[in-house]
Amino acid sequence: MLLVASGLRLGELALDGALMMHVEPLDRESGLEVLADRCGAGTVAADPDAADEVVRLCGGLPVALHVAAARLATESRLTLAGLAAELADEPRRLAGMSLGKDRSVAAAFDLAYRELTPEAARFYRLMGWYPGTAFDAGVAAVATGLDPERTADALDALTAACLLEETPDGRFRFHDLVRLHAAERAAEEEAPAERPALVRRVTLHYLALTALADRAVRLDRLRIADLGQLLADVPDPFTVPDGPAPLAWLEAEHRNILGVLRAAAREEELHTEVWQLAEAFTVLFFHHRHLGDWRESLELGAAAAAEALVPAAEARLRSLLSRPLMDLGEYEAARRELDTAEACAEVADHLVVRASVQEFSGRYWDRTDPARAMEAYRRALDLSTAAGELRGAAIASYFLGCAQDAAGDHRAALDTLRDAHQQLTAREDPRMAARVRIAIGIAHGNLGESRDAIAELSAAAEILRAEKATHYLAQALVALADILESSGSDPHDVRPHLEHALKIYEAGGSPRAEELRERLEEESGAG
Repeated sequence: MLLVASGLRLGELALDGALMMHVEPLDRESGLEVLADRCGAGTVAADPDAADEVVRLCGGLPVALHVAAARLATESRLTLAGLAAELADEPRRLAGMSLGKDRSVAAAFDLAYRELTPEAARFYRLMGWYPGTAFDAGVAAVATGLDPERTADALDALTAACLLEETPDGRFRFHDLVRLHAAERAAEEEAPAERPALVRRVTLHYLALTALADRAVRLDRLRIADLGQLLADVPDPFTVPDGPAPLAWLEAEHRNILGVLRAAAREEELHTEVWQLAEAFTVLFFHHRHLGDWRESLELGAAAAAEALVPAAEARLRSLLSRPLMDLGEYEAARRELDTAEACAEVADHLVVRASVQEFSGRYWDRTDPARAMEAYRRALDLSTAAGELRGAAIASYFLGCAQDAAGDHRAALDTLRDAHQQLTAREDPRMAARVRIAIGIAHGNLGESRDAIAELSAAAEILRAEKATHYLAQALVALADILESSGSDPHDVRPHLEHALKIYEAGGSPRAEELRERLEEESGAG
């Protein structure tokens, strides 16, 4: 048997009956084994955390691990912790994976890079500046300014040279170290103005698609951005047969959108586009609570709105920001954002924005002062009604009903909540209507009406599952488990609801995951 390894595809060997196999980067355990073999098991065992970090930063590439191990073996003052710290600095990472000009990770990539055509090489350089983690052919065409046919040729050339990997979903991605090499080549060979121009093109591309996805999920949501001109000539992929589902697309792209936001926020000319993208992007987090990502995107958007001098946008984004902050338990930070939002809303003199800020303020006071929360919700209700914003009025009624229930006025709460449910159902808003049903179920539970509570919560959970609104599904499941438990149901019927909710909270990074984990452990111990 003959084994041939190469950075190229070597497809001609298939003519002689060769079996082609794609070799993945080494996993963590194999990487640690290579490192220990080259620099000594004692070195790795002495600082396992630093060894893990070095292996992670080498990305499973044997050449990177070999160079890292060689440096540890030959540089007497270099420790694993020192090497890990050096490699953690992204701009210095490739330089740290070098034993000299011809014995480095970059030199291995240079061999493949020098074989590319001029157009493929420039495509490679420019995509090294792409701020996302993966991209499809459409994004690549926008980023590089090539037409679809030339983009396809460049993608084929880079995948053939093993400088680019195609993923099962049809996207492409660089290995982290290859991306750094491409960015270094771009910094050396491209004009300085090319990078901000690329970031602008990609930002506008994602702004248009994210805004269309946002509108496809819910058209009548409050938005400050007026994107009519931008969207006028953009084909809407979410309305065509067999087009992507908007939430599924946002979920698949959310790391890329966040990367674009970060890059655009560093460009002084893109403040408007940053806050507009952050506003549209938040639709994903209403359904899937990636709390850290939601927080960061809103922080970037609010800062950009302040720089762009758009107080209505700043008020909206800062009030939205209070939600992930409260979910993360950072209540004082949430209060500061709401105070700033209220001041911005007054400056903007925008009735619906003022109503929205009052609604979010009420949700802050729900924790400690139901009376103050109800006062804020009634102001939100009055402002929304005055502005003719019927959905906003219905949502304010929903939160008012929740506050009434928390204050012990359960019958009044049910009346308020039923009215809100009727209004939201009439406006064909199943997600919000299901959230109201959760509150109705909880109110029935507080009145000891377990059968009605279970019926409402079960129905809400089914709707939220269909809507893929996972965060609120988790709320429904926990409330349902509480009612079942208090009514004496079999613990085996209660536990699956809590376990499902736990998975949702863990995926979203919610502190509630720890509470549920402890509850499940206690119940297991009691059993």
